[in-house]
Amino acid sequence: MDSLYEELLAGLHSIWHRRWIALAAAWAICLAGWLVVALIPNSYQSRARIFIQLDDALAEQVGIGVADKKRDIERIRQTLTSAVNLEKVVRSTRLGDTIDSPKAMEAAVLKLGKNVQVVSQEDNLFEITATADDSSFSDAENAKLAQSVAQKLIDIFREENLAGNRGDMVETLEFVNQQLRARERELESAETKRTAFEAQHPEMALGGAAVAQRLETSRSSLRDMEADLSAAQSALAAIDGQLAGTPRTIAGGAADGGAQSALARAQSDLAAMRARGLTENHPDVIAAKNQVAALRGPASQEAASGGGTINPAYSSLQSIRAERQANVQALQSRKAAAQSDIASLTASAIQDPELATQAQRINRDYDVLRQQYDKLLQDREELRLRGEVRTEREAVKFEVVDPPTSPRTPVAPNRPVLLLGVLIVGLAGGCAGAFALSRVRSVFATTAGLEKATGLPVLGAISQTLTDQARALRAKRLKYFYAGTAALCGLFVVLLAAEFIQRGMVA
Repeated sequence: MDSLYEELLAGLHSIWHRRWIALAAAWAICLAGWLVVALIPNSYQSRARIFIQLDDALAEQVGIGVADKKRDIERIRQTLTSAVNLEKVVRSTRLGDTIDSPKAMEAAVLKLGKNVQVVSQEDNLFEITATADDSSFSDAENAKLAQSVAQKLIDIFREENLAGNRGDMVETLEFVNQQLRARERELESAETKRTAFEAQHPEMALGGAAVAQRLETSRSSLRDMEADLSAAQSALAAIDGQLAGTPRTIAGGAADGGAQSALARAQSDLAAMRARGLTENHPDVIAAKNQVAALRGPASQEAASGGGTINPAYSSLQSIRAERQANVQALQSRKAAAQSDIASLTASAIQDPELATQAQRINRDYDVLRQQYDKLLQDREELRLRGEVRTEREAVKFEVVDPPTSPRTPVAPNRPVLLLGVLIVGLAGGCAGAFALSRVRSVFATTAGLEKATGLPVLGAISQTLTDQARALRAKRLKYFYAGTAALCGLFVVLLAAEFIQRGMVA
């Protein structure tokens, strides 16, 4: 601890011994530093905030979702500081007054790009920051220039938001209309071709779909007839079994009805059908005629029988059998007609397969073109509706929350702090210079230092004795030294006051 104290004491003595050198170095450093600080131009910054309203129920209903609007806003934010937009700012502000060549414009745009920032603070809140530090302008002019740049950026943002989307929508609608006109011409040509082909070959209307539909309908009907015929034949076989096990006659009195009565009823039904105008080829007439023919035999036997009474159950079963047999025959006739129709349609389709293929191709081409045309027409109407919503409702609503501020104080450099820093550096530099000089010229401030350096014992030290004239000279020099130090500090105060006066003049 004693050694450290002695070293510190020796260093202070060395600096004090060369105090004039330290003061001169401090003056030199401070003057140079303050000159550099004075040459740094003040930077004035203007800030503005804009709010983007994204919620619009009608816009979302017609397909303008929040995601689309966010993407548009982000695109505008990124392109706001593009070279084209920055060039607009340069030309519309005082920055363009001295631009006389493309190279100068490029340099001004690059510099402005570094001085402009667009930051998204929240989902729909943006902050625009513009900085002006042109050394050719005064502080007041730089402050006004920063505000002008921020305002121009807001104007460009508004133009991009309101006019940019409209222009894109117009171009898109024009492109869709061109495509619609081309598809319309192709569709008319295909429709004319199809109409001419169908007029020449009516059986191939709709690409042969009518023939195919008739064939499929006939096959479906044939399957239903075969199922009904199978059920009718099974029912006929069942009644035949019951009829075989039933006696024809029974002993007893006269029977009410019987085969003759059934024959009379069948003939009456047949006469009624003919009276209604049914032809002989009608399935019901054919069934009735078959029933009459089936009942003639049993009726004749009943008339010729004299040994007993006809069994009513037998007669009833025989009547049911005649009816079911007529139903089977009718179904067989209908099945034969359906098979003939299917054979005719199949032969017609096989007769000219190239014609059927051509019909299908023409119809397929027409359907494809029709679907494309309808899809484009629907897309055009949706685009038109979205464009009208953007125009009338302003899908993205724009509002300036905070207009561009008029800066009163520079944001950079912090000149008071720099002036104080230069003063501190100057004083420290002067002291360091004096101390370094003392290290070069070996002078011992204490007896302990001399003893340590030589390795010899130091018996004592003799104090310096000054005359009155020498003491007066020393006091005079000390006054000069203090005056020089005070003048350095006073110059710092003057520069600091000038800085604040200059800021007041800008305000």
